[in-house]
Amino acid sequence: MNISLFDVLGPVMIGPSSSHTAGAAKLARVARIIAQKPFHRVRFGLHGSFAKTGLGHGTQLALLAGALGLSEDDEHLANAERLAQQAGLSYEFYEVELEDAHENTAVITFFCDDGTTVQVIGCSVGGGRIKITEIDGLPANIRAESPTLLITQNDRPGVVGAVSGALAESGLNIAIMRVSRETKGDVANCVIETDGSIGDELVERIRRLPNIRSVRAINI
Repeated sequence: MNISLFDVLGPVMIGPSSSHTAGAAKLARVARIIAQKPFHRVRFGLHGSFAKTGLGHGTQLALLAGALGLSEDDEHLANAERLAQQAGLSYEFYEVELEDAHENTAVITFFCDDGTTVQVIGCSVGGGRIKITEIDGLPANIRAESPTLLITQNDRPGVVGAVSGALAESGLNIAIMRVSRETKGDVANCVIETDGSIGDELVERIRRLPNIRSVRAINI
């Protein structure tokens, strides 16, 4: 088992807990990137330890700060409530019970300005690390530890090949690729971790491919 010094000491952060503060802020910040669209309201469902001990660890402030786009080491994290008020963002926290979920799990629902909603479920797994487990009802496995493409697509033959070709032509190497779906021939999520930063030009190129519904790049 390989453990680095940073796994022992924890991440650079503001707050008392790498899992309940730093991880919570990163989780909500990545969820904001996944939501992609402007939003005016956000709801946070807190499960397990997030619900029971999160208040004392500043979990609620950290989640709100992340939803505002603040990173886990931002000194303004403690001012998240004031910043949300200034931004005109309404928010709500509630407890939720989830089956087979990590103790530090949050259900984050964004109410977008165009009338749609985006729901992201994820957890803080310790040491400031996170895992996105579900997006709008579809399974996901996003850790946001390297540049990542999240593609929602029609489940049709050739789509994955076309995406891989676009990445190869752009000079980006695929480190990990995961494809998940609920029903054959319906909608699928494709998560691709790459060895380099993902540019806007590549995102737009993939977006124009047949059977692509949406493309999001997470460069963290």
